[in-house]
Amino acid sequence: MRIRLGCRLRYHLVKPTPMIALLNVHFSRFGDLERPDYLHTKPSVPLQSYRDAFGNWCTRCVAPAGDFVLGTDGIFRDLGVPDACAQDAAEHPVEELPFETLVFLLGSRYCDTDLLSDRAWQMFEHVPPGWNRVQAVCDYVHNAVTFGYEHARSTRTASQTLAEGVGVCRDFTHLAITLCRCLNIPARYCTGYLGDIGMPPPYPPGDFAAWMEVYLGGTWWVFDPRNNERRIGRVLIARGRDAADVPLTQSFGHAELTGFEVWADEIANATDAERHNEREN
Repeated sequence: MRIRLGCRLRYHLVKPTPMIALLNVHFSRFGDLERPDYLHTKPSVPLQSYRDAFGNWCTRCVAPAGDFVLGTDGIFRDLGVPDACAQDAAEHPVEELPFETLVFLLGSRYCDTDLLSDRAWQMFEHVPPGWNRVQAVCDYVHNAVTFGYEHARSTRTASQTLAEGVGVCRDFTHLAITLCRCLNIPARYCTGYLGDIGMPPPYPPGDFAAWMEVYLGGTWWVFDPRNNERRIGRVLIARGRDAADVPLTQSFGHAELTGFEVWADEIANATDAERHNEREN
C-alpha cells in the first residue's frame, strides 16, 4: 500500500519567534518512505535538526514576523494490514522489566498516576493480567469518555478527563496510559498519522492522531483507546511520556495558528496522485 501523507500548518507571528517542530515520520519507519517527508517552510528559513531524549527527530528554526507556513509531504509504503495483536502477551513483574521501560511507569505532566492508582486497582485488579487487562482499560476509556473537538483543552490531565467524561484523542490516550501505569504496565504516548483507510465514509477532516504503546511479552504493542480497534495505515511520528514531550510544534512566543491541514490518503493509482498534486498546488 502507498500512502501520501503530510501536513501544512499556517501561523501568524507579530515578531521573530523560535519554534521546534516534530512533524517528520519516526526514524524507525524512515526506511518505509518512498519519498521523504522533508520539512519545508514558507518563507524559507534556516533549519537545524536533532534527536530529543526519546530519539524523536526534531527541527528548530526562527519563524519571521508575519505569515509563516510549516509543511511536509511524503509517500509512505505500508503493509496495509491492521495493527498487530497478541492476546497471549503477558505482563512482566516490575523487577523484571528492562531499565528503559521504567520511566513509562512513572507519573508525568498529563498522566497523574498518584490520583488514579486506587481507582485503577479497584476497577481492573480482577481482570486477567496481560493483554486482556490492557484491552479492558481501553474498553473502559472508550466508553467512559465522549469524543468531540469542542472539548479540546491543552491543560486537561488524565484525572480531569475521567471526571469530566469528555475529550479528544490525546485525552483518551492520557487516561488509558495513566491507568496502565497505575497497574504497573509500562505505557508510552504516541503521535502520528492515522487516516481513514479501511473505514466506511463519511470521513472527518484530516488530523493527527494519538495512541499508546504498552510493554507486554517483551515488546511494545499499539493500543488505541479513542478508536478501540486495530487500524490500517498507522504511521508513527514521535513517542514520549505524554503529549508534553511530543508537541507537533512548540513556539517560544505567541504564534497564532491560522490554518491546519493534514492528509494520510491511500494512493490507489497514478490518477489519485495527480489529483492530490492538483489539490495541494
